Amino acid sequence: MPVKNRFAELLPEITAWRQDLHENPEILFETHRTSAMVADKLKEFGCDEIVTGIGRTGVVGVIKGKSDTSGKVIGLRADMDALPIHEQTDVPYKSKVDGAMHACGHDGHTAMLLGAAKYLSETRNFDGTVVVIFQPAEEGGGGGKEMCDDGMMDRWGIQEVYGMHNWPGKPVGSFAIRSGAFFAAADQFEITIEGKGGHAAKPQETIDTTVVASHIVIALQTIASRNVDPVEQAVVSVTSFETSSKAHNVIPQTVHLRGTVRTLSAATRDLAEKRLADIVQGTATTFGATAEVNYTRGYPVMVNSERQTAFAAEVAKSVSGDCEEAPLVMGGEDFAFMLEERPGAYILVGNGDTASVHHPAYNFDDDAIPAGCSWWAEIVEQRMPAA
Repeated sequence: MPVKNRFAELLPEITAWRQDLHENPEILFETHRTSAMVADKLKEFGCDEIVTGIGRTGVVGVIKGKSDTSGKVIGLRADMDALPIHEQTDVPYKSKVDGAMHACGHDGHTAMLLGAAKYLSETRNFDGTVVVIFQPAEEGGGGGKEMCDDGMMDRWGIQEVYGMHNWPGKPVGSFAIRSGAFFAAADQFEITIEGKGGHAAKPQETIDTTVVASHIVIALQTIASRNVDPVEQAVVSVTSFETSSKAHNVIPQTVHLRGTVRTLSAATRDLAEKRLADIVQGTATTFGATAEVNYTRGYPVMVNSERQTAFAAEVAKSVSGDCEEAPLVMGGEDFAFMLEERPGAYILVGNGDTASVHHPAYNFDDDAIPAGCSWWAEIVEQRMPAA
């Protein structure tokens, strides 16, 4: 189709942007160079309005169609931030920043949306307005919420919003999507267990926090296996177990546990939080210890709207010929905050045979760029056809 042909022509240019972003990763809200580059490109493309500083370091660009009889306004969102990971690849555009890399492909997302913005600014072949959204701090900072809290949806009158993520293991340029709950709520917890430390040769004189904490770790697994309905989904993972002593002959006074809870419904989320607190307190009391639980709710469940998901899937089929039903994902995604404010959909685009996201050997496949850009552009042109 013509859109795909145009993006094939633009591929070397968009690839250069992507690889430049990859070389210069920035974490959380510190996307100053990235945000400036995005704003400069949008200005170069001739966007009708460019605003920086939304959600601290987010960038918004407005592109008006040839006409606006529909009054429709569609938002397209890409994330910009990298991860605090030391890159382990040998690509020529390897990260220049020690301890930071684009290990999730946000460099690709940003480049693809820039490519779509360039095309849409050139052609204007739609009836309405498109708002391109470049978001910081997806990786744990809640940048999507910050942009919403800054009034982005109301300020530009966004009626629908669409997002995309690359997906290793799927053929390059293929698509997958699902309606309803898609990505999990991502909560985290910290547990502090206090006992009575002492000499390891005299355990009878102590309250052994290592033993208490070990029982808690095992007992927490019963939330998913014995409390949550088997047809629901829940993950409870203890990811850190740290004692206050590193000596071989000391029973520690204190143990700190950390971890995450992932759920796909509000009811299961509430249940998991309550059961975690009950199990921790009950187990600690059984052994004569005390425990403090700090439970923090993070990203909510990301829910794709039914009508917009069906439309997004049809657009994907028009681009690649097919669109599979995606599996449920227990990872979190802060596009959820935008979908709480407006109907919309989030799609996966294949990234081929590479390491998984968040792995130091991950790499975005630039051959996915034409398909991703085409999907963005077709979302606009098919949802708001030229009058």
